[in-house]
Amino acid sequence: MPPTLGRTAAPVATLTPLCVDLDGTLVKSDTLHDSLLVLLRSHPSQALRLPAQVLKGKAAFKAFVTDSVSLDVAHLPYNRELLHYLQAERAKGREIYLATGADVRLAQRVADHLGIFTGVLGSDGTTNLTGKNKLDRLRSQFPDGVFDYIGNDTPDLPLLAHSEEPMVANPSLRLRLRMRASSVQPARRFDQRANPIRSFIKAIRVHQWAKNALIFFPLLLAHHLRPKPLSAAFLAFCSFSLVASATYIINDLLDIEADRRHRRKRMRPFAAGDLSLAQGVAIVITFLALAAVGTRFIAPEFSLWLLLYLVTTFAYTAWLKRIPLVDVLILSGLYTLRLLAGSAATSTPISHWLAGFSVFLFLSLGIVKRFAELENLRASSMEPSNGRGYFLNDMEQLRTFGTSSAYAAVVILAIYISGRDVTKLYHNPGYLWLVVPLMLLWLNRVWLLASRGELDEDPVVFAITDRMSLLIGAATALIVFLAS
Repeated sequence: MPPTLGRTAAPVATLTPLCVDLDGTLVKSDTLHDSLLVLLRSHPSQALRLPAQVLKGKAAFKAFVTDSVSLDVAHLPYNRELLHYLQAERAKGREIYLATGADVRLAQRVADHLGIFTGVLGSDGTTNLTGKNKLDRLRSQFPDGVFDYIGNDTPDLPLLAHSEEPMVANPSLRLRLRMRASSVQPARRFDQRANPIRSFIKAIRVHQWAKNALIFFPLLLAHHLRPKPLSAAFLAFCSFSLVASATYIINDLLDIEADRRHRRKRMRPFAAGDLSLAQGVAIVITFLALAAVGTRFIAPEFSLWLLLYLVTTFAYTAWLKRIPLVDVLILSGLYTLRLLAGSAATSTPISHWLAGFSVFLFLSLGIVKRFAELENLRASSMEPSNGRGYFLNDMEQLRTFGTSSAYAAVVILAIYISGRDVTKLYHNPGYLWLVVPLMLLWLNRVWLLASRGELDEDPVVFAITDRMSLLIGAATALIVFLAS
């Protein structure tokens, strides 16, 4: 059975027919990989059938995945520079064909969405339309065998070599080297991909490592600043940060389609097509391996807390974040878990005061994150569609929960300052009372800005980028130093 050709009304051909690849070319990502991620997220039981489908061949495998999920083609990360060029060529009356190794039904949906293609050629469940198969199909499609082609990777090299005017879009390093060796020179190049180093740093969310500074808190608050526990805390911080970054990437991969519909998250490296699934998996494996090596030099109890963090974040990503209130309790628990991990790594017990303070404080910050998301949606006249289970009319109740938790944290801090434990650690404990109004100022300001729709949806990002927050943090550190 030959690959299917979807036809629409074609203009009068006055120019050489132009054929363009889909994956990595017109779209910066790979639609098969995108579909697999959606399948894992929405139909995990179907994933058990994937190994058997692979044995049937690439074309049959692609057909199975296309049957299982319906990829959102409207929000794919299109190469805008290339798309504008194709639209201009179409306006001149040029015949443009989408020629791809993707399943023809998915390719046809992309073509229907864009409305610029004369026809569509793709894999049909029997023939995998890549490399030589695609070249043979294009030769048979055009009576004189003449066409122009746009591709991005080494399977496209035979088509580029045969093309009257070869063009590339975001070409891979392998293709660039092979083209140089074969003397094939592209007439045009359509590059639209962010710097890979910047994309990597953005994907691992280095700014989120600030949360892992909580590992140092048991040591700092106990005033046990000796070289050995400090080095253990630093190694624990690095291991925790690597695991956290790995979980962020897993979350981004599984949420890739939802992120593409989000006004801000669509710029994340995987959603934007700046990093591939293969690169994401490689980063995850590398980071987890490095973290495992790091734990060998820390107390065994720390490894248990780190494993609990990893399991909990997986459960949160796959299921728990869709249960209202449970999601914010998990988020606050993960902050407290960092304190417990720091305690285990440095063999420094944490007080019940610190544990109670952290639970209420981080519960408030978890709730304000959800509140800010809803406030931003309301300001944009949009309804929640991320599957989190919250509605716009929940906002007032969330505000009550969040502000109550914030004040509970401050009350625990005040009771701790007035207790006997403080006099054992601080020479001038009276100074610590100055921390209470600073905490009230910061928490009230966070909630005030959230109510105005002026808060970043992540309070951690807000805290490390907001000038007032940084000043309050510096003042608190100075007060604690004077009290010591």
